[in-house]
Amino acid sequence: MKKFDAIIIGSGQGGTPLAKALAKAKWKTALIEKEFAGGTCINYGCTPTKTIISCAKTAYNVKHAKEWGINAVKPEADIKAIMKFKNRIVNESRNGLYDGLTSTPHLTYIEGEARFTGFKELSVALNKGGTMQLKAEKIFLDVGTSPAIPAIDGLDKIDYYTSQSLLDLKEIPESLIIIGGSYIALEFGQAYSRFGSKVTMLERSKDFLPREDRDIALCMQQILEAENINIRTGVDLSGVKKSGRKISVAFTADNKTFALSATHLLVATGRKPNTKNLGLENTNVATDERGFIKVNDKLETSANGIYAIGDVTGEPQFTHISYNDYIILKENLLNGQNNSTQNRQVPYCMFTDPQLARIGISEAEARKQKLNYKVATLSMKHVARARETNHTKGMMKAVVDADTKQILGAAIIGEEAGETIAALQMAMMGKIPYTQLAEMIIAHPTYTESINNLFLPLIK
Repeated sequence: MKKFDAIIIGSGQGGTPLAKALAKAKWKTALIEKEFAGGTCINYGCTPTKTIISCAKTAYNVKHAKEWGINAVKPEADIKAIMKFKNRIVNESRNGLYDGLTSTPHLTYIEGEARFTGFKELSVALNKGGTMQLKAEKIFLDVGTSPAIPAIDGLDKIDYYTSQSLLDLKEIPESLIIIGGSYIALEFGQAYSRFGSKVTMLERSKDFLPREDRDIALCMQQILEAENINIRTGVDLSGVKKSGRKISVAFTADNKTFALSATHLLVATGRKPNTKNLGLENTNVATDERGFIKVNDKLETSANGIYAIGDVTGEPQFTHISYNDYIILKENLLNGQNNSTQNRQVPYCMFTDPQLARIGISEAEARKQKLNYKVATLSMKHVARARETNHTKGMMKAVVDADTKQILGAAIIGEEAGETIAALQMAMMGKIPYTQLAEMIIAHPTYTESINNLFLPLIK
């Protein structure tokens, strides 16, 4: 039994920097990873998907080059070359993380699958064979999530793709049905549509993008449908089956029965926590009904000295939230702080083209809370930078407190929306009133400059 000061299970975007920080503080630290360094973000999430999306955007821009006055040949997506490019970027990131972990003093990097055998005791099935027994006073669970597969009649009898397996396609689908209508569905759907696939999305919710205000959701839906992506909402799936060389999907919508077929099927219906094989029954770490680990605002589980970070806690599943979990733990454990997850800002960006980014509350949430608020909107058609670059799809929207003049939330659909939303987030953190943003000097012509015009109507 090897004893450590700290053991971290999982090398995601919270676990990796935490391991390095603890080791730098001269804690004897072990980091256990059952697959690849970097976790979901590097290997199956942000890095590969955004690389593929960038390839799809290039294909789209070449196809529409005449809009910029450029004569270009008809683009042809080479999926093998795209995947080779994606793999190179992933491998560079993965290998860089691996080298950093294995060269850090006081840090032992272990490749294998860990399972609790007792309270704060672990057995690791090593990838190279054999087992290792470990224990520590503090254990951190950063085991992440994996694609959740719904119970659909016939699904277990056909070959389908998940957000993970779709990253290794060797051909561009002639047609692609996507079950789901959230981030993964929209990003992959638009990308493969731009590569040449005929794409249909089947969303269970009656409303498209139900967490967004209806004007924002409708704006995004119209953008995608303009690219010939078929979006069906309020869908109740009844079954799937193989039909010749295609897959047939049966469903009901609006009290009518439908059947669609495609060469490929992507199941993108959310993610489940990787806790099933962790042996939590050998500890007193509590989980919810879905298997996510329950934590308090200090990321402590129900077991003293055992913490959980990242997606497995059921918090918003974003890399930047996992990284913030690391910051909280590092400051509390090493610097004696009392940081908390309460009231932290949760920005997000969906990397469709154009992007959809949001911070704070929506208008619907403000109305539900019965706040005294005002709304500012601006079409991207009225943003100078957008017109000059021919990226006029989308809109900006902000919700402000009518009394305090503080920004309560904002959503942006537009080119590099994720960058512009960060400026509004910093204004919210600094409690800068929207009246000041309306007249502040911002470099021209930039997308961020549109903040002036967004808020100007509210002060006239």
